[in-house]
Amino acid sequence: MVREILKLSENDIVEEIWKIKRRLGERLVILGHHYQRDDVIQFADFRGDSLGLAKSAAKLNAKYIIFCGVHFMAEVADMLTTNNQSIILPEMRAGCSMANMATKGQIEKAWTELTAATNEKIIPVTYINCTAELKAFVGERGGAICTSSNAKEIVSWALKEGPKLLFFPDQHLGRNTCYDLGISLDEMVVYDPRKKGVSLTDQQIRASKVILWYGCCSVHQKFTVQDVEHTRQSYPDSKIIVHPECCFDVVNKSDMSGPTSFILEKVMGAPATASFTIGTEANLVRRISKLCPDKIIRSLASSNEDKSLCPTMNMIKPASLLLSLRDIEKESLSNVIKVQQEIKEKSLMALDKMLLIGG
Repeated sequence: MVREILKLSENDIVEEIWKIKRRLGERLVILGHHYQRDDVIQFADFRGDSLGLAKSAAKLNAKYIIFCGVHFMAEVADMLTTNNQSIILPEMRAGCSMANMATKGQIEKAWTELTAATNEKIIPVTYINCTAELKAFVGERGGAICTSSNAKEIVSWALKEGPKLLFFPDQHLGRNTCYDLGISLDEMVVYDPRKKGVSLTDQQIRASKVILWYGCCSVHQKFTVQDVEHTRQSYPDSKIIVHPECCFDVVNKSDMSGPTSFILEKVMGAPATASFTIGTEANLVRRISKLCPDKIIRSLASSNEDKSLCPTMNMIKPASLLLSLRDIEKESLSNVIKVQQEIKEKSLMALDKMLLIGG
């Protein structure tokens, strides 16, 4: 089947996708994350970020939901939909490098070390970019999930619940968020499980307010201070706006930072001829440029835009989408994402807490 599809021309693949999509009608919904390729996202019934798409799926009655994103996003969608709905990921290799930087075993080991080093209460908060197992870990321990849109609200809540915060897996979102809330860099430490022996001493743990996991986004960490300085010199009138998954120095030297929704709002709401240099995934920057032809839009990685392409998001291609659609028509589903019931229940404790605190 795969070989047969690969023999088809691009036009044939696109034409067949539209035909099957029409035949399936309301039984099918395709979700497309902002970072998807244009040749895939053209088929999406809904476009957005991971949580927004999962919440959209929860409101639908479609029997088949194809999530054009990465693995953890499909897991969240499965947790928010009914057992009668099937969440399908067109490409099972489409994982998330950040999510892969924190395993259950690593987090459990870290938690044991942290709680043994201090009697102060530690509240765990996980960025939504992690596995369902880690969401369940947080739910069991009274913590919450956050997104880049509500991180400030969730972190503020956590620091009222306890004097210490464990934030994982993205150190940059954690650091940028906590700094914006008035926590000094000296009060933050990084836990790195790759270190031989003890990652943090008991003294470091007791002296800190925030323990950040070492993880990061493989895309956003590629933006550098040199990229910012180059933009300042070459395009002095351009406003630099970056995602908070970028490192602290890049965020600090930019004009603005915020999640995808913030970036879209600022750029699309700006007057004609406004100039923006954007530090986020390349597919999204290119799409914003098409949506705003009256404005000047550049990537912060203008010297090499492809360096800011998300490699796992780009694994999903029209051919893999077509294969999923053919399987649905044959009622022989593949790549169905299903979270175990126990993990789902514990994860929903953390997810529900997030929705209660930060929407």
